[in-house]
Amino acid sequence: MARREAKVTLSICNGKLMPPETRTPAPDPAASPPPADLAALMPELSVPVGWTFAALAAGIAAGLALAGGPHAAGVIALAAPLGALWVRGLQMTIVPLVAALLVVGIGQTVAAAQAGAMARRTLAWFVAVLTASGLTGIGLTPLLLDLWPIPPRAAAALSAGGVQSAQTGPVPGLGDVLGAVVPENIVDAAAHGAMLPLVVFFALFAVAITRLPAGPRQLLTGFFAALAGAMMVLVGWVLKLAPLGVFALALAVAARSGGAAVGALAHYIVVVSAAGAVMFLAAYAVAISAGGVRPGAFVRTMLPVQALALSTQSSLASLPAMLGASRALALSPASAEFVLPLGVALFRATGPAMNLAVACYVARLTGVALTPPVLLAGLAVALVLTFGTVSLPGSISFIASVGPIALAMGVPVAPLALLLAVEMLPDLMRTVGNVTMDVAVTAAVDRTGAAARPSV
Repeated sequence: MARREAKVTLSICNGKLMPPETRTPAPDPAASPPPADLAALMPELSVPVGWTFAALAAGIAAGLALAGGPHAAGVIALAAPLGALWVRGLQMTIVPLVAALLVVGIGQTVAAAQAGAMARRTLAWFVAVLTASGLTGIGLTPLLLDLWPIPPRAAAALSAGGVQSAQTGPVPGLGDVLGAVVPENIVDAAAHGAMLPLVVFFALFAVAITRLPAGPRQLLTGFFAALAGAMMVLVGWVLKLAPLGVFALALAVAARSGGAAVGALAHYIVVVSAAGAVMFLAAYAVAISAGGVRPGAFVRTMLPVQALALSTQSSLASLPAMLGASRALALSPASAEFVLPLGVALFRATGPAMNLAVACYVARLTGVALTPPVLLAGLAVALVLTFGTVSLPGSISFIASVGPIALAMGVPVAPLALLLAVEMLPDLMRTVGNVTMDVAVTAAVDRTGAAARPSV
């Protein structure tokens, strides 16, 4: 799946996916040179999602059986370090993976923006929706957690078993956030996990690369594409061990906290999915108000697309169904054939909302105060990272997206390892919300494009 999605992204970078107004004449190779063959560099990854979920259930069951027994302390003393070792394996990949993906992803976005007026309208919609998504994440999640707090026993459950980490601290104030935007020493920032200045640096570095002549541009793009591929191989190796790591973490958690662990994970799933549900419903508002689509027609037309999205948990696999839905809604084929593939390659409407919801949840869980500077730091990183991690498999995307957001907010990242095991459930909301918004934005772009075209 990762390789197939990378091919869609590549076609945009190489100028093969172009809106009607730019297909003739052919794009100038000097203005947008093809980068290295990213599809060949991105490895096929198989993440053991089912086994990981089963390991979570088995670990909780084993921990419940041991809870309060004479052997519980000894088993916890063995399981907790093993789980912590696996967590460290995930943590060590975050900085280089995010740096490489940011450079490649922002380069793709800049190349897409050069494809013509339709591309610029589409990217404007993407940015507007993603900003709304991020604001939903930092606005709704703290409110939900105020109205429906994490149960004390549930908080103790997810904080048990050595899951917490003290390697980061909260951002104290707005002045500190602004002062941290530009790092004095990028190597020192990377060594200390200062994610906000790292994201700013590599985002600016990616834009600077796009201004180089063709030869150096392709050389640097190829290097970072290769780095991203190598890091994905390394992450894939760590995730192959996810069933063992999650089993050890879940066993330690359940042995210390009992049945509260199950309630804690259920509470987390509902809160995070609620943020995605808001963006799912917002897609209907975009389609009806901005796209001019009749409500009943949009609801009926999207049902088969949403069913396919739920069954495959893949926006790319749902692309043919989305194109069919656009035809059924009488949208321009030129708009649909450009906007939808571009959306699959660069756009995840639920990403900022749900990623920030995860970070906010872990912040409440571990006692990090969700002050405005903390939330703004998370929002900034979430929006920039959106364009760098959209084509990754779900589990890798979860680590590459949520991990840097948590680090930027001063939130411990260790609890993410256990939450990764249940990500397949919130991911259902991610996928169905994304495909629904893709078609809604296509309708909006088509309508604004029709309004912009002069009448004959």
